Amino acid sequence: MNTYKNPLEERYSSAEMLFNFSHDNKFQNWRKLWIALAEIQKDLGLEITDEQIAALKANETNIDYNKAAQYEKKFRHDVMAHVHTYGDAAPIAKGIIHLGATSAFVGDNTDLIQMRDGLLILRKKLVNVIKALSDFALKYKDVPTLGFTHFQPAQLTTVGKRATLWLQSLILDFEELEFFINSLRFRGVKGTTGTAASFLELFDGNYQKVKTLDQELSRRFGFERVFGVSGQTYDRKIDAKVVALLSNIAQSAHKFSNDIRLLQNLKEIEEPFEKDQIGSSAMAYKRNPMRCERIGALAKYVMSLSNSSAMVAATQWFERTLDDSANKRLTIPQAFLAVDAILLIWNNVLNGIVVYENRINKHIMEELPFMATEYIIMEEVKAGGDRQEIHEIIRQHSMEASKKVKIEGKENDLLDRIMKDERLRLDKSKLASVLDPKNFIGFAPIQTSEFVKNEVQPILNTYSSLMGIETELKV
Repeated sequence: MNTYKNPLEERYSSAEMLFNFSHDNKFQNWRKLWIALAEIQKDLGLEITDEQIAALKANETNIDYNKAAQYEKKFRHDVMAHVHTYGDAAPIAKGIIHLGATSAFVGDNTDLIQMRDGLLILRKKLVNVIKALSDFALKYKDVPTLGFTHFQPAQLTTVGKRATLWLQSLILDFEELEFFINSLRFRGVKGTTGTAASFLELFDGNYQKVKTLDQELSRRFGFERVFGVSGQTYDRKIDAKVVALLSNIAQSAHKFSNDIRLLQNLKEIEEPFEKDQIGSSAMAYKRNPMRCERIGALAKYVMSLSNSSAMVAATQWFERTLDDSANKRLTIPQAFLAVDAILLIWNNVLNGIVVYENRINKHIMEELPFMATEYIIMEEVKAGGDRQEIHEIIRQHSMEASKKVKIEGKENDLLDRIMKDERLRLDKSKLASVLDPKNFIGFAPIQTSEFVKNEVQPILNTYSSLMGIETELKV
């Protein structure tokens, strides 16, 4: 308890994402890359024996981290520290480990593997959020609610239609995530400045063998595409793009969390609140929206990281510079861990969200008389009235009713005023029947159903195997 612990590890992120960016996963991938490099080089004619390959494979997971740390302190070079550590574990193969390669061979390729696998983890959680939101949207597609512009009451929408706005943002993010996964390239085998000069010597000038090595190694690690050119490293635009994608997901989550927090203040919708949960250490009655607040806090952090990766991409020198390294070690894993946590919490919120329909209807009826004025004006004109005169009568009544609500704290009496005004000729018995909130929601239910059917359901059909995740919070 006397050293700093990363909250993403202790409080928020999932075990699978923590493993993805763990030392074990990182350095085992390094060894897998060295094994694959040696195997393909052997197949292409280099003097590497079966015994050497077998020794490398036998020690793939046999990593002496203490020895590696000692070597790194001596060499001030993490890759060479692990080359020597691996060589000590498999001495017969010591001379062919990392043959012709540069540090970016293991470092960059492993980064790309971790990013791809991290996105696959996020895709599963994202699909489950999309499923939960679409279920919510369909369940409440016919339930009228006040729409808000400028957080002021506006025309009615439905609870479900509002959920499609959260879904729309998330669908855009999902499409971007899919494109990124499908277009992601492997660095492969490129040499110290991207010219593969060391491999020209190893393969006696045979460029086709170098290309085969590059492509076969990439294929073995699940990448159909490989960078055609590079400096020593893959283009750091990849880092900027992936963190921008994570930032976009965070933005969508933050929008959702803000809306729920506002609705919880109105007592219309609440996030889950457990039996023994304490909302405030001082105010025992409080039910604070801590889950959505946590989403907002983590989302802000992820959004801030996108600037960091962008600055790194913009300031790389020529074929490479090392001022990206420490930044990447912090930014990339933590952006993934934070978004992983955001999606876990989001799923948790949707798993226990509560809608108070009576409270929603109460708010509607407080505002609906104002919204009905346009209908009243049209009916008066149909009955032979002058549009401008009717407008002024309704305006005056609206102002007086507004005073009753705002200054005197009384109920909205606009309809009573209109019903008693003898200057108005509309059928007053018809007016009461018109004031059903469902007459004021436009095409919201149809729009909701069509959106889910046309844009959401195809995603859910494609990834039906990913449905169902654990949504319990750590704390």
